[in-house]
Amino acid sequence: MQIDKFAGMVKFSLSESERATIEDQSRVLVDSFGLLKNIDTDGVDAMFTVLDIKNVLREDVVAKNISKETLLSNAPEQYGGYFQVPKTVD
Repeated sequence: MQIDKFAGMVKFSLSESERATIEDQSRVLVDSFGLLKNIDTDGVDAMFTVLDIKNVLREDVVAKNISKETLLSNAPEQYGGYFQVPKTVD
């Protein structure tokens, strides 16, 4: 493993025991993913999710139009046909 290289990239300083622990854990992960290479996936369609869900989006249909003037009539302050709010960033 290239633990020293990765630690240097993220500016971590690791003790020898931490380095050894991370190397052991990384090796287990790499070996586990290596086992997946041996699985025969020919004829298996790719899945985006394991959940049996359908498209939950509704059709984009305009339900009711509210005029700009009606919306702005409730605004405490407006400028140039837009809501005016206090400045929050200098």
